[in-house]
Amino acid sequence: MYCTKKITDDLVWVGANDRRLAMFEGVYSVPRGVSYNSYLLKDELTVLFDTVDKAVSRTFFENVEHELSGRKLDFVVVQHMEPDHSATLSELLLRYPDVKIVANEKILTMITQFFHVDLRNRAFVVKEGDTLNTGNHVLKFIFAPMVHWPEVMVTFDENTGTLFSADAFGTFGALNGAIFADEVDFENEYMDEARRYYCNIVGKYGPQVQSLLKKTHSLDIKMICSLHGFVWRRNLEDIFDKYVKWSTYTPEENGVMIAYASVYGNTENTAEIISSRLRDLGIKTVMFDVSVTPASEIIAAAFKWSHLLFASTTYNAGIFVSMEELLHDLAAHNIQDRTVAFVENGSWAPTSGKLMREIMSGCKDMRILDETLTLKSSLKPEQTDEIDALVKAISDTIPRFEKPAIGETDKDILKIDPAVFHKFSYGLFVLTTQADSKDNGCIINTAAQLTSTPGRINIAVNKANYTHDMILKSGVFNLSILAEDASFDTFKRFGFASGKDTDKFAGFEAHTARSGNGLTYVTLGTNAFISAKVIDAHDYGTHTLFIAEVTESQVLRDMPSVTYGYYFEHIKPKPQPKIEEEKHGYVCKICGYVYESDTLPPDFVCPLCKHGADDFEKI
Repeated sequence: MYCTKKITDDLVWVGANDRRLAMFEGVYSVPRGVSYNSYLLKDELTVLFDTVDKAVSRTFFENVEHELSGRKLDFVVVQHMEPDHSATLSELLLRYPDVKIVANEKILTMITQFFHVDLRNRAFVVKEGDTLNTGNHVLKFIFAPMVHWPEVMVTFDENTGTLFSADAFGTFGALNGAIFADEVDFENEYMDEARRYYCNIVGKYGPQVQSLLKKTHSLDIKMICSLHGFVWRRNLEDIFDKYVKWSTYTPEENGVMIAYASVYGNTENTAEIISSRLRDLGIKTVMFDVSVTPASEIIAAAFKWSHLLFASTTYNAGIFVSMEELLHDLAAHNIQDRTVAFVENGSWAPTSGKLMREIMSGCKDMRILDETLTLKSSLKPEQTDEIDALVKAISDTIPRFEKPAIGETDKDILKIDPAVFHKFSYGLFVLTTQADSKDNGCIINTAAQLTSTPGRINIAVNKANYTHDMILKSGVFNLSILAEDASFDTFKRFGFASGKDTDKFAGFEAHTARSGNGLTYVTLGTNAFISAKVIDAHDYGTHTLFIAEVTESQVLRDMPSVTYGYYFEHIKPKPQPKIEEEKHGYVCKICGYVYESDTLPPDFVCPLCKHGADDFEKI
């Protein structure tokens, strides 16, 4: 029996899930299974994007047959020849003898390596940038060599903004009835599996992924259809941001990943003590026993965290077996740009530290600490100073926001008005900063006074905001407190666009000023501003809580601060109650714009108020 999922009016998922597979590629454990995605475009011409693994061939062919409903299959686009996506290609060619294969030269060569098939008169050969018109869609082909095989290409639908991304942007895990990433709690339930998928499958090829990201940067991508995992139709910047970090080997979090190999528990005990000491300093840690934890999980964690600590007993005059395998695996996956420390143990000849150091020293841009801790069978009380030295060496290299040192001249120039704190409410604020000479800002709704002497505040910023990453880089920001006479245009300017591709201050310069720290603050529709320097930051999943010391503040006028409730009651536009009777379709609940159509695209954005499809209702 078929099981398909509708993606758009003429695009259908015809893949299948495999929950019996224990080891993906015979290497990576997949306790939650895996999906093999294939997509059928039912335009004037029909196009199948890739096939599936042989393990799910029955469901796949039932899906394709059902969705075609007797129609001819005109094309199959082969983007990647790895057998989990091509094993059923030969049977597809037998079932649909008139189908044309859309592929590049390398793919066609690989087809003849895997299958004994005659490609004469069946191949539609494409080059970089070539297109295929299917009626209402134009498909553009973009080569992506070594992401993560040399023949790979991706396909961009110029009409819908859909990127058929091959193995890029995929994740481990069966789909369990959902097809879109926004149908599940992706951040908490699937992000770890997406990271593990990328780091282990694609991680070695960061520069090649960067090349693909640059090629697609100019494209108006509205949806991503990967060969594994979910379809992305909303919040695409979340997964793009991860791919930028992963492909540039940039840590996502400041903290220490501790991997240990301990035969009788003494090395483990030392790792526990180090982790506890680091936690006492407010430094995040995660711990893995390399003997029982799959290497793929530890590799993914190494990509996530800024610091790595490896603790291993000496075994047969070398590194403990599972630790040695892990380190070679990490090096093979091109791990780089990390701070690394070592703990070695040995009852008579502790040599594991030296050998671990040699492996990691071969990786690019590794900062290896000198403070290797050596154990003779077990940690001794007299080694407390050595523990302290190692913990301090790690702590000293963790990026921290230092308390600002303001000189006497600065104190004379910059004024701190304590009356600003009286303007705080559960309200709305414009948060601004600058990095690499670029000004940017966004709307936030969480800011509060922390202490009065010295003046300190805290703000919570969504990690999806470009402003968030700029503050992490610059360590300074301005906070403009919005007043009740702020217009909706201000909220649209700073809240409905991304600073990654928009200059939010363009044409708005007359309504801004610069404070003593050189940053902009907003003067229109505000009653006060605060300049601050970050002294600490805490990760809370989707948001970062910044603790900051106030360096300047000023009350601009007496207008009351806008509260969250006031904004929704008096500023945010109400739905327009009257709709012309002859109109049909969907109406924006915010501004009243009417989209006249029987269906509303899930990625539709109101041209007036820039709200998404969720804020529309059927007339």
